[in-house]
Amino acid sequence: MHALEKILAKAAGRDSVSAGEIVNAKVDLAEVNDLYLQTIKSFYEMGGERVNDPDKITFILDHYAPAPSIQTASNQKEMREFCYDQGIEKLYDINEGVCHQVMVEKGLVWPGMVLVATDSHTTTHGAFGAFGTGVGATDLATIMLTGELWFKVPEVIKIEITGKLNPRVMAKDVILYIISKLGTDGAVYKGVEFTGETVKNMSIAERMVLCNMTVEMGAKTSYIKPDETTFRYVKERTGKDFKVEYTDEDYQYSKEYTFDVSDLKPQVAVPHSVDNGRDMDKVEDVKVDQVFIGTCTGGRLEDIEAAVKAMNGRSVHSKTRLLIIPASKEVMEKAIEKGYVSTLMKAGATFSSPGCGPCLGTHQGLLAPGEVCATTSSRNFPGRMGSTEADIYLVSPATAGEIAVNGKISSKKTLKEER
Repeated sequence: MHALEKILAKAAGRDSVSAGEIVNAKVDLAEVNDLYLQTIKSFYEMGGERVNDPDKITFILDHYAPAPSIQTASNQKEMREFCYDQGIEKLYDINEGVCHQVMVEKGLVWPGMVLVATDSHTTTHGAFGAFGTGVGATDLATIMLTGELWFKVPEVIKIEITGKLNPRVMAKDVILYIISKLGTDGAVYKGVEFTGETVKNMSIAERMVLCNMTVEMGAKTSYIKPDETTFRYVKERTGKDFKVEYTDEDYQYSKEYTFDVSDLKPQVAVPHSVDNGRDMDKVEDVKVDQVFIGTCTGGRLEDIEAAVKAMNGRSVHSKTRLLIIPASKEVMEKAIEKGYVSTLMKAGATFSSPGCGPCLGTHQGLLAPGEVCATTSSRNFPGRMGSTEADIYLVSPATAGEIAVNGKISSKKTLKEER
């Protein structure tokens, strides 16, 4: 069996499972974000009175943080009151940050667990050797009511990544390149395992980026074999006992791919699909109105640091705005301690409170018709960050820093020289 199958088998109380089977599995942690008030409504509609286990439920208010409207403020109020009434102590309010970053920082994620959240990017937690997946409001309500959920055991794709990355080439570039080759339907309802020396040499933050964006290929979940890097991070965050599940040597993957990234250049996914990736130096010059660094894909401390290094003391272009939203309060605090916030603000950047920001087109930094944004987030669909008439380009944090200085997507000349 694959490690993901072993995780599901254990959660289902079975000795083994196989791809295609439907199993009922206990969930170690269920997370609800503030987009999903319907979860609470569905819980009561199903006859719920008390949640099955309040210690295995967390609410994280991140998509509308702080609340930008009366309606979202009311939704968050109902969620807080539900947590107070149900004894759910793991309520992380608008000051904490993006759910996927907050959960790992708070020690709620560990190898071998089953984690389900009302967010498609829950695949992120495969970086810790967990089975992480996103669901809708009704399924999450079912977990709150019963403590378990049905799963179809996915087939697993293996992606081996080899080669040493060039300077300023990041995990975001790697995954954009892979998605450009495999397509947005390349892993529909599959598990995606990343392996290879390149992955082994990546930090936890970079591994999280790889796993985060597997959902952009249609993946149900993801997996990276836990190693000393994983154990060191997890043990610093949680005293939870856990058992690592390892894949059997004779396991047959549904598909296997190998990507050598030794010569990979910075990537850009051009509008309006994530798989429209290409080398940045092959993108015709595009003037950029806004650069956004943040979200569960690109708002960690390493990402902010990469932008600082790329900008190298230079200022944001006079006709471009740089918006930075750290992925969590902890990231913000560390960025302040290291001087990154001061450096970037002096360079012309605008910081906002930790949260999802404009990633879902809800608030903070939305785009006007005809505007162009280069962003470290995960999706570039029309309307994703405001107007449906705006264009979104996906890039790495290092590339974002360079674009903020040049005011355009290009590596040849600065806009200042052309204007």
